[in-house]
Amino acid sequence: MARNKYPEITVEKILDVSQRLFLEKGYDKTTIQDIVDELGGLSKGAIYHHFKSKEEIMDALGDKMFFNNNPFEKVKARTDLNGLQKMRMAIILNQSDEKQIELTKQAIPMLKNPHVLARMIETNRRRLCPYWELFIEEGINDGSIKTQYKKELAEFLVLMDIWLIPSIFPANREELQNRFHCIKEMLENMGLPLLNEEISEKITELPYFE
Repeated sequence: MARNKYPEITVEKILDVSQRLFLEKGYDKTTIQDIVDELGGLSKGAIYHHFKSKEEIMDALGDKMFFNNNPFEKVKARTDLNGLQKMRMAIILNQSDEKQIELTKQAIPMLKNPHVLARMIETNRRRLCPYWELFIEEGINDGSIKTQYKKELAEFLVLMDIWLIPSIFPANREELQNRFHCIKEMLENMGLPLLNEEISEKITELPYFE
């Protein structure tokens, strides 16, 4: 068999087809064979050469969508915003990405698997903590944030998302609202008044609250 000279093109094609099928059919209803059928001649072996499972494809899609439309990089260089405002703007931009939100919705059932959940936590820690810590430090320096817990709050913001997922911590809509207000009050008491009214509206539109 001839060696694929352009493996990155194959990976991109697999991800593009998978994203479309996950959004159209849903993650659970999409099989590896469905993806193969849409790849125009590529074999199932070509998929497994690059991805061990459908879960790995979803992971790679999450990375691709995040880095292609990274809200943190969009606000990082803004000189008209202080550290706190950059954090708020990053959240608003992230929650305005409809494809990302829909993909997150499709991934929620997967999080019942402890291995998938652990992978998601590690991925989010790797992606997000450095940005949160950078913006918190900037906010401390410009006076918009008053805390001594820069690293700890950066980590808490990553864990906050997990607490709001009812497939992990069972809750109805009212209980999720209470959790959100608890988080808001904790952050304010720690000197990080992050969750204003606009962000509250965006977060309560997440699929967890449906």
